[in-house]
Amino acid sequence: MLTGLSFAAIALLMVAGVALDLLLGEARRWHPLVGFGNLAIALERRLNRGTLRFWRGALAWTLAVLPLTAIAALPLWLPAWLPWAAHAIMLYFCLGLRSLRDHNLPIADALAHNDLPNARLLTARIVSRDTASASEIELTKASAESMLENGNDAVFGTLFWFIVAGGPGAVLFRMANTLDAMWGYRTARLLQFGCAAARIDDALNYIPARLTAFSYVVLAPGLQGKLRAWRCWRAQAPAWSSPNAGPVMSSGAGALGVQLGGPAIYHGEVEHRPPLGVGEPATGADINRAWQLVVRTTALWLAIACVIAAVVEVFHA
Repeated sequence: MLTGLSFAAIALLMVAGVALDLLLGEARRWHPLVGFGNLAIALERRLNRGTLRFWRGALAWTLAVLPLTAIAALPLWLPAWLPWAAHAIMLYFCLGLRSLRDHNLPIADALAHNDLPNARLLTARIVSRDTASASEIELTKASAESMLENGNDAVFGTLFWFIVAGGPGAVLFRMANTLDAMWGYRTARLLQFGCAAARIDDALNYIPARLTAFSYVVLAPGLQGKLRAWRCWRAQAPAWSSPNAGPVMSSGAGALGVQLGGPAIYHGEVEHRPPLGVGEPATGADINRAWQLVVRTTALWLAIACVIAAVVEVFHA
């Protein structure tokens, strides 16, 4: 760890950050990631032009992430209990566990009441695929896949980098992940400019994604469920172009025992994506099951951190 904190302190701060996120949710005004997104838009407009767009993208990533990460580290030099508070607050702003619930469970509720127009509107707010004429199965797939993948990005990857480098580590990871989400598209405009952001996010997410995938395997119901999740991970993940989304979503779909993946419409064109999971096609109730899997994985990570902290404290007593 690069924090200078004991593992007991890290575990305590992890619990505090998750508790704050579940209690308060996303800040409705002046959320730091919203401001960061506006900065990213301005940098892309300014630098994504002319030649050498890969290097311009790398420069833009550096200008966006590194100075703000350094600023995030400044409160850690304050005296007394203030650095602890700074770590917890930074983790809170970087986590998105309650946000996953608040954005996805209303979709499940709309589908339960056969309100497809509202479900389509709600789903369009969280995914980039077209939802104007989506069916219940297609809406469920979009929501459940977003839940499983963003469980890694907004929760478990953030917790991993918090363990490694405290609040600044969580901040760096979430900013890198945000830039990948904004610049990492394979469009004519962003293909070269966003390449550096996409590759950096892949590198930062490589270990967390596999820990998340393994956690989904461990928490699958029964031995058969665990074997199913493991086999889906090993067989289906290599077919996905994303080296990290593949393991996370395939193991998650296998743990749920439903079919996800497959064709989806993006920008008016059908994208033939690889399959995820096995079993029956997903329905609205499976969104709630995906949420429960993410919550139980969060609890598992916090429990493991607390157990490790207790063992470390005993051996250092």
